[in-house]
Amino acid sequence: MRSQRVVVMVIGIAMLLSRAAAVTTPIDCTTVVGLISACNTFVTYGSPDPMPGSPCCDAVGSLNSVADSTADGRQMVCNCLMGLITTYSPNATAIATLPGFCGVSLGFTIEPNTDCDL
Repeated sequence: MRSQRVVVMVIGIAMLLSRAAAVTTPIDCTTVVGLISACNTFVTYGSPDPMPGSPCCDAVGSLNSVADSTADGRQMVCNCLMGLITTYSPNATAIATLPGFCGVSLGFTIEPNTDCDL
């Protein structure tokens, strides 16, 4: 329970920081964490499933746009998501299923052994 609260708090703080950072600085992992934080309930508790049109799925769609916004955007997003999966391993499955629930293809598979350098 305590670790879930920490995850919620970290994601919440990152979300606040990312909104300011997204406007004034280049894309970084703070932006990715901020977008994924819209899916906080699903990532933390595994339910309710996100649906297209929900704030969570809108954020995953934005994540795809972020990935396409720079030459190495997709690799950066991939590395950031892999970092989240490593950091929050109990929630890795939830993070990995977000694109599928939302009908978004990020151009790579989110799983622990994904090589983002390819």
